[in-house]
Amino acid sequence: SKEAAVFTAMGLQELKNYKQLLCLSCHNRANTIGSLCDKTSLVKGKSRHPSQKTTAANHTIKKPSKTQRQTLLTWIQPGLAGLMDGSVSTLAPIFAAAFATGDTHQTFLIGLSASIGAGLSMGFTEAAHDDGKLSGRGSPLKRGLASGIMTTLGGLGHTLPYLINSFYVATIIAFIIVFFELGAIVWIQNRFMSTPFWRASLQVIIGGALVFATGILIGSI
Repeated sequence: SKEAAVFTAMGLQELKNYKQLLCLSCHNRANTIGSLCDKTSLVKGKSRHPSQKTTAANHTIKKPSKTQRQTLLTWIQPGLAGLMDGSVSTLAPIFAAAFATGDTHQTFLIGLSASIGAGLSMGFTEAAHDDGKLSGRGSPLKRGLASGIMTTLGGLGHTLPYLINSFYVATIIAFIIVFFELGAIVWIQNRFMSTPFWRASLQVIIGGALVFATGILIGSI
């Protein structure tokens, strides 16, 4: 054949050089195939094992169970609404009375009546406006208790300091308690309602500041 004639015509040194070139070519080809195999196995491995980010995202969007959702609708939502109403809406009458009279005893009585009245109103409204059958929000009695009790506690928080005879000491303590009440509202919104922390803080701060300023302004007239 032609190949045999070519090899016969080649000298010994030429045959050695050809052999070396042939071995080098085979070696390079083997390395290329090996690297391609490695890349293919790596891609398959990645497809079989999802990344940590994907796994974390799956955990993040995990929906609450039926029991957790029912607890949220029956207890946490009404309780949060009550705490917000008691902590924020009673600020105006309490501090208006405090700055208008300068009398801690009268301020305490006004704050006590405002807190209990708001609690009864919120509790009755929550229980009466929805029996829970269509909305699935659970027992109206439980929701009414959660809303009414938290409303009363929210108002009493900054009312009780006015049992102290000193007006300035009582008012400073009431300011501090209001700060913790608003912080509790932000925490509950962030923890149970998945509201971003800064958005919840901004909403509570703006609402509390407006009501607080209204009370002081009216009380100073």
